[in-house]
Amino acid sequence: MKYLHTMVRVSDLDLSLDFYCNKLGLIELRRHEVPAGRFTLIFLAAPGDESAQLELTWNWDPEGYSGGRNFGHLAYAVDDIYAVCQRLIDAGVTINRPPRDGYMAFVRSPDGISIELLQSGDSLPVQEPWASMESAGEW
Repeated sequence: MKYLHTMVRVSDLDLSLDFYCNKLGLIELRRHEVPAGRFTLIFLAAPGDESAQLELTWNWDPEGYSGGRNFGHLAYAVDDIYAVCQRLIDAGVTINRPPRDGYMAFVRSPDGISIELLQSGDSLPVQEPWASMESAGEW
């Protein structure tokens, strides 16, 4: 397992970039605009340490964030998403968003923090029972 990033939703992109980059000193690594979803993802890191990234998510349509909704999730790359999800299920963990696509799944910590699991490299071939497994709760 490898730590990837922490996601934080921001309500004012310019103000947030000023804070994280100009004031805190992080650097922008990459930006991904998603017009269909009406959001922008910007990945930041401390200079010289690109292995621990901060993902700023800016939703284009104004939205109020309450109850900690501005904090999104922790993300980890795994070698075999199906094996990891099966191990978690066997340990009594609910898979909130199953890896139906062979690439991404979400679980929640006991404190309700979303954990995103991403398949390292290419997606695994779609397979059952994951392909038809329903989502449960939030992620």
